[in-house]
Amino acid sequence: MEPIRRHFDHQLPVTLLLDYKETKSPQRELPDHQHDWYEFIYVYGGKGSFFIDQTFYEMHPGDIIVVPGNTVHRGFPDNEEPVTSSALFFSPALIHNHTYSESYSYLKLFDAAKTNKQYKYTLSPEHAEILQNDIDAIHREREQNQPDGGQALTLLLHLTLLHLNRYCLPQAAEPVASSPLLPEWFREALSYINDHLDQPLELSSLAARASISPAHFSRVFKQRLGMNVTDYIATKRIFAAKDSLLQSSYTIEQIAMACGFESLPHFYRTFKRITSMTPAAYRKSNRA
Repeated sequence: MEPIRRHFDHQLPVTLLLDYKETKSPQRELPDHQHDWYEFIYVYGGKGSFFIDQTFYEMHPGDIIVVPGNTVHRGFPDNEEPVTSSALFFSPALIHNHTYSESYSYLKLFDAAKTNKQYKYTLSPEHAEILQNDIDAIHREREQNQPDGGQALTLLLHLTLLHLNRYCLPQAAEPVASSPLLPEWFREALSYINDHLDQPLELSSLAARASISPAHFSRVFKQRLGMNVTDYIATKRIFAAKDSLLQSSYTIEQIAMACGFESLPHFYRTFKRITSMTPAAYRKSNRA
């Protein structure tokens, strides 16, 4: 079964979407999210957990979860008391990092999250109220649908990202405890996959490293992440390839081999299946 992915219309006048104060049951949550856009989630209440890039987090009121583009992630709402949250999705093309006479990175928190593998931050009540007001303002502006709404939404997004940098970045230097929601062998397996995407990653060898049967490894993987081992590895490899396509001058064949694909046709098929684009088209459209 193919994982469900959230698709965004890149032709929209403003590449920004807001799921405002939604309460999602396990039945309404997408199996996994895979997209180029950046995302952050603010939690108002309820219970649940959130998987992103090798780590599970418990979600509590006042929490912020930041999701850089091309990162495998999925929410797991509690059956009895599901999380109520707002999720803001935006294209990084909206962000202007040069302000006044100095350079300022509005995506600094997202960059730090990806570097430090720390994606959850907790706001104080005072700062939580400020961020809630930011989200409310974006929601109101979207509802009004004014002719100059695109400009207003872009300005409000920049202010919100500035607040996230201001209130969350001080926490980025704090040590991160290992997730209590995953068994140690599972954490080690995720880390091994992440560090060896350029090498063969067979279910049998991964299970042997964990000293468990392939059937048990596969079953737990599916239960924990909502996707099977093969799909997870393929998605991680394609995300690595997308980064290389935009950040390097390597040929498509060199990138395919470096990301662990045994042949160029296999890489093309997998890339097209996950992104609905060819590698060449992705590189061209995102470098334009």
